[in-house]
Amino acid sequence: MIRVMLVDDHALVRMGFRMLLANADIEVVAEAETGEEACLAVPKARPDVVVMDLSMPGMGGLEAVRRLLAQDPKLKLLVLSAHEDTAHPQRVLRAGALGYLAKRSAPEALIAAVTAVARGERYVDAQTAQRLAVAQIDGETSPADMLSEREFSVFIQLARGMTVAQIAETLKLSPSTVGTHLYHIKQKLNASNQSEITLVALRWGLIQA
Repeated sequence: MIRVMLVDDHALVRMGFRMLLANADIEVVAEAETGEEACLAVPKARPDVVVMDLSMPGMGGLEAVRRLLAQDPKLKLLVLSAHEDTAHPQRVLRAGALGYLAKRSAPEALIAAVTAVARGERYVDAQTAQRLAVAQIDGETSPADMLSEREFSVFIQLARGMTVAQIAETLKLSPSTVGTHLYHIKQKLNASNQSEITLVALRWGLIQA
């Protein structure tokens, strides 16, 4: 039986996933509401697969993926997301997650994705895979593609309205380091303030309104 940990800040979502997976003989051994909770709980729960929502309070799913894999490089992660951009799946898979599943996928896709990731196989839902392929063929680039991995994490937090101090605490960075990242983000995106950074993120579907 595959042992799964669910990480999502919505209790109803976790309950629905738990019921769905139980019907496929997949056991949910632990749950968490945030990336911070997941980092603490995974070593104790020792799941075969972590199913992680991308958009959560605190550090968020992308940063949690990085930290969990730093703790255990062999950990198998499946990321779920409501985002329909290409930047997030690229960043998530590059960070080391084995799977990426759009939340609008059919319920049976979750079972297929968890099963594939548990076997150590990559899984990307068909719609996301098509968007990634088309973007590559068309040479489409998002402004966020210019940002480093750390700059992208800071950029998303800024776009969600967090202050430099809040980001520093969440990402375990010094305020001066976050300030340096903010300066580079503004330069690369040609944005003069946080409101313009948010507009860039909204325009490219990197955050939800």
